[in-house]
Amino acid sequence: MSFTGADYKKAAVLEKLKQSFPKKIDLNFTGSSPPAVFVGRWNYPNIFAGILSPAEHDTTSFRMNAPESWVGENLSIDQVLALRGQMVYGRFKTTTKEKQNRLKEVMREVAIAIKPADIEFFLKKKPSLGITLDKIDTPMANPAPLSFARLQGNISVDKHVDSFVNDPYVRSQDALKDLHKRKITNTLMAQVLSVGLLGMKNQRKMVPSRWAITAVDSALGNALLTEIKEYPWIDGVKVLEDEYCGNHFMILLLPREFNFEVIEIGEENQETFWRDYEFYNGRKTYASSVTGFYYAGKLAVTEYLRAIKKQASVIIMREIKKGYWAHLGVGILRESCRRAVKKNAVSFATVDEAINFIRGKMIINVDKYVARSKILEKYTAQKMITDFLW
Repeated sequence: MSFTGADYKKAAVLEKLKQSFPKKIDLNFTGSSPPAVFVGRWNYPNIFAGILSPAEHDTTSFRMNAPESWVGENLSIDQVLALRGQMVYGRFKTTTKEKQNRLKEVMREVAIAIKPADIEFFLKKKPSLGITLDKIDTPMANPAPLSFARLQGNISVDKHVDSFVNDPYVRSQDALKDLHKRKITNTLMAQVLSVGLLGMKNQRKMVPSRWAITAVDSALGNALLTEIKEYPWIDGVKVLEDEYCGNHFMILLLPREFNFEVIEIGEENQETFWRDYEFYNGRKTYASSVTGFYYAGKLAVTEYLRAIKKQASVIIMREIKKGYWAHLGVGILRESCRRAVKKNAVSFATVDEAINFIRGKMIINVDKYVARSKILEKYTAQKMITDFLW
């Protein structure tokens, strides 16, 4: 096996990361959960679930579970992993069918909090120090079997979240749509959904965190589309851009009805690509190639189109650079795309001009994206009535 410079950097940083792991952890400790909970998916519906917290009181622990903050502060991969590495994941075995469980009740209280919550933990044994990375979930560190947990004091809950948690007659899609309008973060909405506290009473159940993250992105994006499809097309071709931790996004908007596509290519293996797309009538199947980022990126661009009250065909070109050596979860990709659409778009008279502009911005040859794009293929082949006018 050969090792690249990125491999050596990863090994070096992970070795350094050990310094952020809790040095001394008693089986009984009180910590300030960001708040953060996690529901696993392996062997579903018989799963591990639990609460994440540093092993000490920390009023700034909210940063440990906030992709919105990581991107806003431009934290490096090393810094994000160091934050996540400070937490212990106190977990327990449960099933989605289990109604009464004291640990599950504490986890649900933590899930709806909007500020760090002090919790007393009783572990069965010391944590297994280490960190696990995933494309959709945020990095998970230091799991330990949880025997008992209890809140120390009251938790802070947003009144709108509390209202939907206590209303068993509102569909989860409607609750999410309302909370989104009120600027509740995706992180919080996904937590509340994953622990089974949103939706109609007879439909509520725990779902894996990664499923909840994608469910929130998908539900909100589709809800915004019902408005967007009534808007006029954008004027001309536009390009938006952002980069975070080696994830470089070029977002191409074309003056047509809403179509959406994500194409991902990695710098290290440029012949491999991931692509999913939908035309005006939408998808019927899960975006199994791009997976979670498809829905996260779609939410970011539909928020943008709703804000400018325009409709467009959208292609997100994701360039995965060598510097992105550790997955930080889909949340950072969504937030980077949200940051892109807040910038001033660069406008062009033709798609060829836009492609040439993108060419000068990317390490990977943009022609690799163009050749694989179903939407560009449709766009260039589709003639408008104005093309035939003298």
